[in-house]
Amino acid sequence: MACYMEGYGAGEEQRWRWIKRVLFIGLPSVLLLVAAFFYFRTWSQERTVSAFLSALEDKKYEEAYRMWCTPEKPCRYYPLEKFKEDWGPSGQYGNLTALKFENIDYCESGVVFEGTYPNAQPFGLWVERSSGMISFAPWQRCPGKHLQFGPFFRRIFG
Repeated sequence: MACYMEGYGAGEEQRWRWIKRVLFIGLPSVLLLVAAFFYFRTWSQERTVSAFLSALEDKKYEEAYRMWCTPEKPCRYYPLEKFKEDWGPSGQYGNLTALKFENIDYCESGVVFEGTYPNAQPFGLWVERSSGMISFAPWQRCPGKHLQFGPFFRRIFG
């Protein structure tokens, strides 16, 4: 004959087992997915800027200009000659080895890359998310508040 208190606590033990599974498997999985989202959300735009800079390094200015302006969407106020003057070897943005991107901001319709040169004003490169077109951004950083993990970790860890 079974004792009155024999099954006491069995349900509680099973509940704690499920709580441990959720904490040790579910929580790290969610954190990993969130980290992957923030890491990969600008992946395509970073590849576009990398291809643009690679074309400039190889002196393929027409190819780089097609990333800036297309026949479907021509740049009326930024012709190829002005582009070559700015991004060419003797241009304002020609020294690509000194170019550093300090921050990458995710905006509603695009991504802003804050480019800096030594002893020069920082500037923003805008990459449209829908079309992949590159242009100068009207601001160095996206307007509004942002989660700034990069500057936070650089400030903490140097």
